[in-house]
Amino acid sequence: MDNNIKNITEEAEITAEVASNEEENAPLDKNVRLMSPMRMVLRRFFRSKLSIVGLVMIIGLFLFCWVGPLVYTQWGEIEQDKNGKVEYTYQEVTFEKDGEQHTMYQVVETSKQINSLAKPSKDHLLGTDKDGRDVFTRLMYGGKISLTVSFIAVFAITIFGVIFGGIAGYFGGVIDDIIMRICDILICLPGFPILLIIGTLLDSAEVPSQHRIYYLMAYLTLFSWPGTARLVRGQILSLREQEYMVAAEAMGYSVKRKIFKHLVPNVMPQLIVSMTLSLGSMILYEASLSYLNMGVRAPYAAWGTMINIIATDQNILQNFFNVWGPPGICIILAVLGFNFVGDGLRDALDPKMRR
Repeated sequence: MDNNIKNITEEAEITAEVASNEEENAPLDKNVRLMSPMRMVLRRFFRSKLSIVGLVMIIGLFLFCWVGPLVYTQWGEIEQDKNGKVEYTYQEVTFEKDGEQHTMYQVVETSKQINSLAKPSKDHLLGTDKDGRDVFTRLMYGGKISLTVSFIAVFAITIFGVIFGGIAGYFGGVIDDIIMRICDILICLPGFPILLIIGTLLDSAEVPSQHRIYYLMAYLTLFSWPGTARLVRGQILSLREQEYMVAAEAMGYSVKRKIFKHLVPNVMPQLIVSMTLSLGSMILYEASLSYLNMGVRAPYAAWGTMINIIATDQNILQNFFNVWGPPGICIILAVLGFNFVGDGLRDALDPKMRR
């Protein structure tokens, strides 16, 4: 009997000690459980060195393009440097007077009028182009156009894709068939031939050169949303059968609330990744349009327009890297930066990833 009492007492002491240890460790376990999903995503995102590199590249480009013009105000976007080198030549003039021929030589000033293709210096950090405009300044203004147009286009594409994809995925049936057939038609339309036609129409309408790219990107937005709509539709077809959607149906929520408050937020991780990766593609699209002289035209700047000069002047391509090289490098940095961030977000938003 005494032994049983002793064993029971020892077991009670051990149980009390275990309970005491659990109470001491409870705050730590509680903190771990209370870590928000956003904090977990950010933690996984910043563990990736490539994600950080991409983020730094994007932030650096935005500061360069938006803050740079406020600091470097020596030259304007379309301002030409008139301090060109003055050159002189002799011109022979023949005239007749009193029946005799006279020949006179006069000095004629021949100046470029502009400081074209100047080498990098303290006055022009990256030199000047063939029209005497400061390359460094145009690089900043061109980046504002390229990045702004790309962001506007991607956000518009996402909004159209979420609306039509959400409606098609939720209702299904005839509505789904109609929206998907519209998507099929838009996907089948030839892109660049239509862009050429639109560019010709804009020329005939005498649309200002700095506004042309916005019309063209609006066309790209109108014909690019089907990809996002298909992504949203596929996700919603899977999510609408989940238990929380059955509960929302039982609660009598409106269709609008069920789509945009319960279904779309669960598709946002995939949408964020898709948007980030699409930004790089859209920058390349804008640069290609400007390079083909279908976007922003001189004297206004865009990264693609600044590279377009090498298509008509092989001398600049071979001897003046400072004119066309910097905008090409900026395009590469922007596309790489958005791709790195997109890859990092894809891995961070995937709960199965463990780095």
